[in-house]
Amino acid sequence: MNCVDIFAGCGGLSLGFTRAGHNVVAAYDNWGPALDTYASNFKDHQIYSFDLTDVTNAVAHIKQWAPDLIMGGPPCQDFSHAGKRIESERANLTLDYARIVSGISPEWFVMENVDRVLNSNAYSVARNEFLSSGYGLTEYVFDASLCGVPQKRKRFFCIGHKNSQHEFLLPNIKAALKNKKPLTVRQYLGDVLGTEYYYRHPRNYSRRGIYSIDEPAATIRGVNRPIPKGYKGHSNDPVAVQDSVRPLTTVERAQIQTFPSDYKWVGSKTDVEQLIGNAVPVNLARFVGKLIGQYFEQEALHGL
Repeated sequence: MNCVDIFAGCGGLSLGFTRAGHNVVAAYDNWGPALDTYASNFKDHQIYSFDLTDVTNAVAHIKQWAPDLIMGGPPCQDFSHAGKRIESERANLTLDYARIVSGISPEWFVMENVDRVLNSNAYSVARNEFLSSGYGLTEYVFDASLCGVPQKRKRFFCIGHKNSQHEFLLPNIKAALKNKKPLTVRQYLGDVLGTEYYYRHPRNYSRRGIYSIDEPAATIRGVNRPIPKGYKGHSNDPVAVQDSVRPLTTVERAQIQTFPSDYKWVGSKTDVEQLIGNAVPVNLARFVGKLIGQYFEQEALHGL
């Protein structure tokens, strides 16, 4: 089916859905480094610099593509575990997303965000917008490590389908996840890191900072810091700080987000690290895209 990616970021959703067999026809964002990175990796469709808070104009512009599916990840810092956990103007982008979907009324939509969005007022209002527009909703928090991503990253997806029962996709999700085990860094990357242990800077020192490649990575964040001088370690660190323990490189972090090693990143180091940390893991997007594709085929088979 034809998809438009809005709040497209660096392209994790677009690449994952493309790998799942969907056709991305256009993408929209409003942040320079995201636009430049996306444009450096996708050459077969248009990407637009667009103020998506201007819902009326956004609806008019996106309608030209007559998309079967609109997907997107409205910026989620206001809901993030790493943020201040208050809602501000950025949270309104979630409602802008819902209004754009409602204004275009595609057969399908997919909205991705952090799991904390479920407790937000912005999502509650957006959800009512989806319901009033005739969508059945499947709402699910995925553990990316069960979906082909070597990372314990929980992400919420709201998947809407016109005139469907609520939780219409839940049986397919449960079947796809049955007997799945968390994917480790070694299982995904082998021994290419050249180390058994690596450092991931914790949000605070009550949490550990050293991880083994024989477990899923912790959530890739938008910052990548060296081991601080005098880091005393944590009781849950599998080993003490030693010469062989190092932070992951930018490319390695992107690989744990399941971007290919040759993916092009454009912007300052700070911008690129933020792009990587905020991205939808490619394989998680592919997992969701395949679920939707399979459901679409089931509907066609049964003449629904």
